[in-house]
Amino acid sequence: MSSNIDLGGSIPSLTAHAVSVSLPTWTDNIDYEEGAKRVMDKISNGYPRFYIHDLIAIFADDIVTRCCSEGTRSGNQKAMLFPSRKAAERCRDFIVNTTKTEPAKVGLAANVKIIDLCLDNKSSATHLRAIAKKASPSVSAVIFHEDLFPIAKQYWQHSGDGISSRQAEFCHALFEEDMLVMDSATTAPVSQTQQQSQPIVNHKRGPKRYRRDSVTDHRRTSPEAENKVMIESKKTALDDKHNAAADSRESTQFLEERFGRNLDLSFVNNARIAIRRRLAGYLLEEVDLTSTAAVKQPNPQPNSRGVTGLSEDDVYLYPCGMNAIFNTHRMLLAVRGQRKSISFGFPYVDTLKILQKFGPGCLFYGHGSSDELDDLEARLQAGERYLAFFCEFPGNPMLKSPDLRRIRQLADKYDFAVVVDETIGNSVNVQLLPHADVVVNSLTKVFSGDCNVMGGSAILNPQSRHYLPLKRAFDADFEENNYWVEDVLFMERNSRDFVARIRRINDNAEAICHILQVHPLIKDVYYPKYSPTKRFYDECRTPTGGYGGLLSFTFHRKEHAMAFFDRIETAKGPSLGTNFTLTSPYVLLAHYWELEWAAGFGVPADLLRVSVGVENVEDLKARFAVALEAAEAIGSGSV
Repeated sequence: MSSNIDLGGSIPSLTAHAVSVSLPTWTDNIDYEEGAKRVMDKISNGYPRFYIHDLIAIFADDIVTRCCSEGTRSGNQKAMLFPSRKAAERCRDFIVNTTKTEPAKVGLAANVKIIDLCLDNKSSATHLRAIAKKASPSVSAVIFHEDLFPIAKQYWQHSGDGISSRQAEFCHALFEEDMLVMDSATTAPVSQTQQQSQPIVNHKRGPKRYRRDSVTDHRRTSPEAENKVMIESKKTALDDKHNAAADSRESTQFLEERFGRNLDLSFVNNARIAIRRRLAGYLLEEVDLTSTAAVKQPNPQPNSRGVTGLSEDDVYLYPCGMNAIFNTHRMLLAVRGQRKSISFGFPYVDTLKILQKFGPGCLFYGHGSSDELDDLEARLQAGERYLAFFCEFPGNPMLKSPDLRRIRQLADKYDFAVVVDETIGNSVNVQLLPHADVVVNSLTKVFSGDCNVMGGSAILNPQSRHYLPLKRAFDADFEENNYWVEDVLFMERNSRDFVARIRRINDNAEAICHILQVHPLIKDVYYPKYSPTKRFYDECRTPTGGYGGLLSFTFHRKEHAMAFFDRIETAKGPSLGTNFTLTSPYVLLAHYWELEWAAGFGVPADLLRVSVGVENVEDLKARFAVALEAAEAIGSGSV
């Protein structure tokens, strides 16, 4: 991966559905968080839950233009797009519940609508319908007043329920061919007055896929940042960008070429099975997707998860890792009742938000320490009871590992579930399922590696005391098609060599840690192998497992960190687990509006996080040496 990616360019470069975005200097990261025009005008994409892809934003606005009445379409209506009616209803309910404490918005929330779009089986384009039918395309749009956008965006970000950019691209093409239409069975009919006022919309304009009247900025995460974005400039920039792309091809040609010949969607069910078997620890090699027998062929070897009775049927695939966490929490609430959960360790931002906003709340232990486990045990002994214990193994970005053996003992004694996020540790390096009731994973990261597709999983432990009720709940609620078929196919392809990649990444990360540890300008290096919690990690480490590809470090002076970051010749942007090395001032990006809060848990604002890739190790070491020299060049000085 070249380090010469301009500000705002996709990571990987020239990738339409890239998961990361280039922020190559320290100042770029700060200006991105503050919504500076010089940065926002150049942003072409971003991490999909934080940044709504242009393909999604354009499709959403076109649905509003065509499907809403004139009275509600005069520039004040927005839409959020979801893969199912149930997901859309959850978004609507979140908007209604959140606005209960905001009297000025209660009336607006009462008018939130849902429009369902489905494939028109009466379409005259028979050949295109046959292509589209393989994908089972459908979209549910939540329509709301623009003043409610920050609330709807919270739901999009926290839940991970929204559609992917690939699904938006596919479905928008159908929509413009009049093949994806409003579902009369679920969408309330337009009133006679609305019908009379509905203007004639020439939606047969061409080139079709990128034509629109206006685009508004759907991207910023925090309300503080949204207030700083130059909306009118963004409209102009996006219109210019998409009108330039309009000459690429028409919708019909797009459907026929991409989905008719180049991508065989008939293999998607086998791809799902292959992914689930890989995650269950049975299928660790490539497989012929054209043969169901080959995909499901029993493996006489025990699975690598360390739990007997586990099958691919205990693995559930979701559109992203946060969606797996969100749905696991929903299922636990459905099965075990309305109890608070426990968030243990410095959290990935949206895990904590899910536990706080969707249900009765949570008990937060931000240090992830033994002292906090002592406090929890005292509360349990005093009669307090909890729904579930959520933690990462190891944590991000401090790479500390929780004491899963003790946590498991407390869970068994005091009857709460344990949910462990294995994204950073991964199943090649650690066996976590024996200690957990549910293991969740962001497949977007190292399982995929290519940084071009999202995905998530939840694995149920068949030996858990909670297994049977959870299994019934998951099976009853699970919507397989919410994980878009194209994304499934890309994920299966990307993950075929994940075992070999992880082992190489382990070795590279240790080599980089050694360089950093011996350098006099470095204050601390955070890595599971050198953590005070190493013994907890080692208790779960597989016989051939390493310590992962993620590490963090700090300099004695902020100026050294800035000089190093600006000079390091790696890709620089959000996300982790990529096949290429990716460097980020993580705390600035994830907690810019709460840096003091993060510092209170020992997480410094000038921390640098590195996700090490599979590059040649000598080349990688040389790049770090050059960046360290840049830090040395500004002098040592005092803190």
